[in-house]
Amino acid sequence: MKHSRRSFVGIVFALVAALTVATPSMAQNAGKDFTPITPAQPTENAAKIEVLEFFSYGCPHCADFNPLLIAWAAKQPADVVVKKVPITFGRAAWANIAKLYYTLEITGDLARLEASVFQAIHGERVNLFDEKTLNEWVVKKGVDAKKFAETFNSFGVMSKVSRADQMAMAYKITGVPALAVEGKFLIGDIGFNEKLVVADKLIAKARAEKSGKK
Repeated sequence: MKHSRRSFVGIVFALVAALTVATPSMAQNAGKDFTPITPAQPTENAAKIEVLEFFSYGCPHCADFNPLLIAWAAKQPADVVVKKVPITFGRAAWANIAKLYYTLEITGDLARLEASVFQAIHGERVNLFDEKTLNEWVVKKGVDAKKFAETFNSFGVMSKVSRADQMAMAYKITGVPALAVEGKFLIGDIGFNEKLVVADKLIAKARAEKSGKK
């Protein structure tokens, strides 16, 4: 569906407004750096300490946080895995950009283009919420048109998007960017650098628990 500039701006303002809503758990635990995730959620690899970032390309705060997260993730030791989970909050506009994330991941273009996706949406005001515009943009960036289209509309990508939204519900995510550590801890609504400092502490805590130390 093609959006006019006016409708596109309206979408952006609506999404930004949605991001300002704090989670109930954070409101009830003001001043704390993190809250327990209840029940704790399973991770993919018991041998690794898992850090999840719930995000959306449509979120301006996620755009600002992304370079800090990438730099931080690059410094993590081998027992830490950092994964990104693009979620939609049930918004059709965010569904396409969640599909974009997984499609670029599958085609091998994610690392090369992720910063450009954020810049296109928030810096250049390219309407990547619209599928036709999105397709034209990725082709200009050197992505194979046929491979991208087939992957973008595949059952596999749709399943990944659905699974990401299920995870967001299980983790009780109502605002992004949000960091969760080891399926047990959800970091509070604090500054970006503070989030990463707290994440380091929670990683150390999870590592101690795995080794049997308290």
